[in-house]
Amino acid sequence: MHLDSITGPADLRELSYAQLDELAVELRQFVVDAVSRIGSGHLGSNLGAVELTIALHRVFDSPHDILLWDTGHQAYVHKILTGRAKDFEHLRQAGGLSGYPSRAESEHDWIENSHASTVISYAHGLAVAQESEGGEGRRVIAVIGDGSLTGGMAFEGLNNLGHSGKRAIVVLNDNGRSYAPTVSKLGESLARLRVNPSYLRNRARLDRILTEVPVVGHQLERSIGGFVAAMREMFEPPAFFETLGVRYTGPFDGHDIAGIEKALRHAAEYDGPIVVHVVTQKGRGYGPAEEDSIKHLHDIGLPKPGTYTAAFTEAMIKEAEIRPELVAITAAMPDSTGLLPFGERFPGRLIDVGIAEQHAVTSAAGMAMGGLRPVVAVYSTFLTRAIDQVTYDVGLHALPVVFCLDRAGITGDDGPSHHGVLDMALLTKVPGLTLFAPSSYQELGVMLHDALDLCEGPAAIRWSKTASPSVEPDQVGSGLTARRVRSGRDLCILAVGKLLAAAEEAAEVLAAEGIEATVWDVRVVPLDPEMIADAARHPVVLTAEDGIREGGVGALIADAVSRSDPTTAPPRVRVLGTPVAYIPQAKPDAIHAELGLDGPGLTAEARSLLAALRT
Repeated sequence: MHLDSITGPADLRELSYAQLDELAVELRQFVVDAVSRIGSGHLGSNLGAVELTIALHRVFDSPHDILLWDTGHQAYVHKILTGRAKDFEHLRQAGGLSGYPSRAESEHDWIENSHASTVISYAHGLAVAQESEGGEGRRVIAVIGDGSLTGGMAFEGLNNLGHSGKRAIVVLNDNGRSYAPTVSKLGESLARLRVNPSYLRNRARLDRILTEVPVVGHQLERSIGGFVAAMREMFEPPAFFETLGVRYTGPFDGHDIAGIEKALRHAAEYDGPIVVHVVTQKGRGYGPAEEDSIKHLHDIGLPKPGTYTAAFTEAMIKEAEIRPELVAITAAMPDSTGLLPFGERFPGRLIDVGIAEQHAVTSAAGMAMGGLRPVVAVYSTFLTRAIDQVTYDVGLHALPVVFCLDRAGITGDDGPSHHGVLDMALLTKVPGLTLFAPSSYQELGVMLHDALDLCEGPAAIRWSKTASPSVEPDQVGSGLTARRVRSGRDLCILAVGKLLAAAEEAAEVLAAEGIEATVWDVRVVPLDPEMIADAARHPVVLTAEDGIREGGVGALIADAVSRSDPTTAPPRVRVLGTPVAYIPQAKPDAIHAELGLDGPGLTAEARSLLAALRT
């Protein structure tokens, strides 16, 4: 096997093109085996980028040349070719290989990039640095997918890169869903010609000569320029990029290693920013991925029945049946957020804006102004990209937009950039916003109904990636109030969302020790006054949430309890939550246990509080 002989990018240059084609087959099988063995990871995007990655590492000298990946979903082959094949045994596991580029893993990884549409801005900054007085003249290459190119930040990066004129190569890895390849052979030939160094030198020489022709020189130059422009419009789609000052070439077959290499070498000689457009097939070489018309097996997971996402799907369809004004908005994740069944049931009422969270939120504000009831469904970690729009475009106007945040709290395998631990601390600071946190499958449906029915301003519902408990009707809250789960005299535990299960577990253990705990399901912010008054009657109070401790819901509870009855000494309050830190990848249960946010952790904290009270 050729793969066994690859210890670094330099080894690729020893192989013939026939051998490289064989290597591509081996790489695809390796990725399929690794992802299947783990049961999670990004598959389709990596299978489509095999030949492109080989060509990049043969043309450029990583890590001296700066190779950047957006979003990192397509970087598995890059990791394999840079000496990390053996580490795939522990892909996306605690202490193991990250599912994204990681500076801690390799000098070949320049950026920790798992949020989309950022790589061109990195490239612009690095290109400026390389051409500065202290720069080293390294070549900068940014690989971005057509999906990531839907993000506004990508356009901002292109605009500034083009304006700067700095040398950088942007490789647009297009899997055929945003751009269509040029079918014409003549069009492909013209594309190759436009970045051929000898063509560029001769074109510049011709332009110079023409301008020196007496009287008619400038007219001749304009005529030649007009002819070239006309040819471009006939055979190429460069207008968008070149209007921004970025030269365009392509599209090229993204599975033709020799062809990609030639295009990249020509692009590397261009003295300015350039886009090299390659067309690839997502999921190439793996039947199930090629046949998956929705995602091409973009990612692989082990779905579990009874998830919060499934509850959201069910609730959205139920509410839409009785609310013709209800519309759903998502940012390139209609499948992962559970909205595809909604879109099938209500054609035209599901709006996917691409990777453009800021636009999604402000567009929802406009819809609400026009009388619609928009529900914006995104991952918690991605809503933080649009917190300005939530605060000032929705909140300031007191608009009834509902934000539904999947993957809130500790998410696990995707690592520090995907944990949704900031949303509660941020959203509870938006004036007039009502925040809901369901603790069961049934609660989510009730909360969506109440958010639509009772909230005149913005509302948000946040839930975890993990399976949701299914409960009886008498264990489901309603309205804008908290729910008391059990009563006790010794301490009060107030739990937010999924951590209610840990609180109940702790209360059971403590009861066996003769310690009676009151447990509240917080459910909603603004906080229920009855819950706060009841907590203040206990000698000690413990709060628990799956979000950052500082400035989160627990901090609000602590403040409210301390001011509940100014005539008596306030109880001792301990606030539990995630630290202000970048939390590494691991299974959510393992992370919660390490942070003391599981049943045993809450039990230990309760004992500690009570012991301190007796001293």
